[in-house]
Amino acid sequence: MSGNHYKGHEVSCCIKYFIFGFNILFWVSSCAWVTCGVLSNLSSITDLGGLDPVWLFMVVGGVMFILGFAGCIGALRENTFLLKFFSVFLGIIFFLELTTGVLAFVFKDWIKDQLNLFINNNIRAYRDDIDLQNLIDFTQEYWECCGAFGADDWNLNIYFNCTDGNPSREKCGVPFSCCTKDPAEDVINTQCGYDIRAKPDSEQKDYINVKGCVPQFEKWLQDNLTLVAGIFIGVALLQIFGICLAQNLVSDIEAVRASW
Repeated sequence: MSGNHYKGHEVSCCIKYFIFGFNILFWVSSCAWVTCGVLSNLSSITDLGGLDPVWLFMVVGGVMFILGFAGCIGALRENTFLLKFFSVFLGIIFFLELTTGVLAFVFKDWIKDQLNLFINNNIRAYRDDIDLQNLIDFTQEYWECCGAFGADDWNLNIYFNCTDGNPSREKCGVPFSCCTKDPAEDVINTQCGYDIRAKPDSEQKDYINVKGCVPQFEKWLQDNLTLVAGIFIGVALLQIFGICLAQNLVSDIEAVRASW
């Protein structure tokens, strides 16, 4: 009778090893985050008010590693404490993501101003670091934009401003990444932005992208709203699925122990 009673309550191997595989992703992701934080020169290409962004990568990587450890060991060893820790912590992260999404929608104008400030601060330091320079050039080429809200934002840079005392050859110009692309050109003309802003506004649009990166980013979000929403919903459902699996496994383990 006792043997039949025990067989009535069994831990699902499918759930157990599915949670293990689910948490392997956390471990792999945590290694990627930590590696990016250690190997990249983020502190020199960003300005976060004195906060070194390397620590952000390290903290996120550390949290993901702890979650992966708790989920993997909890599932393999059938440890209800670690499984409960995993599900509760994942639930807290889900709640924080949801709160962040709501706040981002409510304070979208403030975020827009901060993005403008961030881009302008990095424009000032454009020639100070090659990593920063490549980042800005990639952004302007990808979004087909120039400056935060327009090409005149490059007046903030000591090499590109239009002041009379500026001895730079790049005076009143913009980086080559602001230039409109000619499909017939195989080699990038890095001097295409020279003296562009000395021309009338009506002529500038024939040579450079006159739209700012902030409006272009907003336009991209609007055009790809379904994709962005789908990614966030997919991540949220994956987290809820992980929580449900962990709670289900905890229930199975407790039922087996109660039947002993």
